Amino acid sequence: MDLIKQEIENYFPLTEEDHELLTNTFYPISFPAKTIIKKQGQLERNLYFLAKGIVKGYHYQDGKILVEHLMEEGHFFGSLKSFMAEEANDEIFEAVTDCFAYKVSKTDFELIKQSGKKWNEFIQGMINYSLDCKMERVRNFQSKTAKERYRCFLEESPSLALNVSVVDLASFLGIEKQSLSRIRSQLRK
Repeated sequence: MDLIKQEIENYFPLTEEDHELLTNTFYPISFPAKTIIKKQGQLERNLYFLAKGIVKGYHYQDGKILVEHLMEEGHFFGSLKSFMAEEANDEIFEAVTDCFAYKVSKTDFELIKQSGKKWNEFIQGMINYSLDCKMERVRNFQSKTAKERYRCFLEESPSLALNVSVVDLASFLGIEKQSLSRIRSQLRK
């Protein structure tokens, strides 16, 4: 629970009442590696805060897995669109490694939102961060070469680069597996 409190304290200081609210609304949950956390087509009823491990979010297109999200500890995950709009999600979330997370239900999320302006600002900040990440990925795809995207990824997420399969990493970066292998060997020289 300390990691989630630290993340929230990046936005505002937590009072004792806030600590109690988090303890009463976020529940611990573990996922062994390769566990499907959420299947495509389901309604997202929880959001998660990843305290330990790596999670990927993906969907299938033309029989291929397209990895859209790679999350490591210290980040929220889940199908935000499905959660907020209460419609079926179009993504699959899977534990890449053994994971420990905290989940908050839609009902408890609404309780948190009603707990004051600072919580609404935090939630808006979380949504904005998610949108900013998506926009940054789009800009990278439009303006950077495959090699540049991989270098940026290494700088921003070195632990993910070491713990995610080449297939998943290539998909996330929009690179063919063989091209990523070639780029990696060029950079090692």
